Amino acid sequence: MKCDRCENTVVYSRKYSGENLCSSCFSRSIVHKTTKTMAKYNMIKPGDVVGVAVSGGKDSLSLLQVLKEISLDHHFTLKAITVDEGIPGYRDEALKIVEEFCKKIDVEHKVYPYNSLFGTTLEQTLEHRNNEKISSCSICGVLRRRAIDFGAIDLKVDVIATGHNMDDMLQTFIINIISGDTKKIGWMDPDTSENKIRKIKPFYEIYENEIVFYAFTNEIPFQSEECPHMNEGIRTEIRNFLNSLEKTHSGIKNNMFKSILKISSTLKDSNNSEWKTCSKCGSECTGDICSVCSTLANLRLN
Repeated sequence: MKCDRCENTVVYSRKYSGENLCSSCFSRSIVHKTTKTMAKYNMIKPGDVVGVAVSGGKDSLSLLQVLKEISLDHHFTLKAITVDEGIPGYRDEALKIVEEFCKKIDVEHKVYPYNSLFGTTLEQTLEHRNNEKISSCSICGVLRRRAIDFGAIDLKVDVIATGHNMDDMLQTFIINIISGDTKKIGWMDPDTSENKIRKIKPFYEIYENEIVFYAFTNEIPFQSEECPHMNEGIRTEIRNFLNSLEKTHSGIKNNMFKSILKISSTLKDSNNSEWKTCSKCGSECTGDICSVCSTLANLRLN
């Protein structure tokens, strides 16, 4: 079968759109779609220094390569931020992959370990956890976001880009729904113009399996070792549920995503949260004490 856009052999079929694409046309479609998403939400401006959060997984490394290609015509600079949680036997492989990949595409790269920033590793914090219902992912997520913020300040970047894809957004929406946290749904809106620290997700509108194939067809190396804590939360179950729906109802993820954007925009307007300064560390937050200081304080008390 020939590609819908050229004479080459088809290697990827998009069921939700009916497109059949060769490797080159598929890769170009990912770059084009990312560029359109960035333009739609005014994510990156000419002259910006963009800090890309690069974990060593398929999403972040693919994002780094796509943004590198886009930057050549749109005149912005990239810097890579990697967080080391201190998980024995897990992060070492990724650190090496990211370092070598950044050298290959000529992007400045710096690593920020939990131990240096917070005086503890993720594994050490889990030893002090007295409530098993609080997943390691919840603790790690709070610390990781702060570490990335610190890296952004340290590297003097204008905007932080993460590799979250459409599947990530759908899963997060469902998690917020079942946990009753509607306020966080309002924060999912892609318009970051009102935020003091601009945080963008250029892969917002791209399926996870398309990013997997992009990494594969472009021979992007990524971490093979899975995080030992990845199945502690409910996210994996939700991922499997959504994938089963998409398999029998092509395009259902796209439809759900459009609905989420409408809901998020409405809730964002109703949140009306004012940014405050954490009384302990001086960071931005919506309460008197930020989530990082609160998390670390609770762990040290237990």
